[in-house]
Amino acid sequence: MSNLRTRLSEALKDALRAKDETRVSTVRLLLAGIKDRDIAARPSGNATGISDQEILNFCQSAIKQRQDSIAMFEQGNRKDLADKENAEIAVIKTFLPQQFGDAEIAVLAKQEIAATGAAGMKDMGKVMTALRAKYAGQMDFGKASNVVKGLLG
Repeated sequence: MSNLRTRLSEALKDALRAKDETRVSTVRLLLAGIKDRDIAARPSGNATGISDQEILNFCQSAIKQRQDSIAMFEQGNRKDLADKENAEIAVIKTFLPQQFGDAEIAVLAKQEIAATGAAGMKDMGKVMTALRAKYAGQMDFGKASNVVKGLLG
């Protein structure tokens, strides 16, 4: 069992003991999503399940989905639902590594541009793919995309 899976399972047990409903429901949703991806990966020969890197990517996409929901709920004046989504984001972030700041993203983007030999906007995909492969869960790729565009544009 991967390290991140173990952490999630232990967090679920701890949340159940503490009767923390928000944490229980959020961790259960994460575990269910991971299990779905494990099942989807089986036909391609991956019997052990998805890697920690893929779990981090899944957690990042779960945060992005919740941020999109928050924007919709705030437009609809549903502060209660937006607050619930924010609480879930806070729970998910506890399983992610420390996020890079804007300055660190810029430095790493410059390094990847040099490493991939990117010369213009047509090479942006190569740079972003390299960043995603190395720094999943540690970087806001929306910010990174803007930085790379600025550097290549």
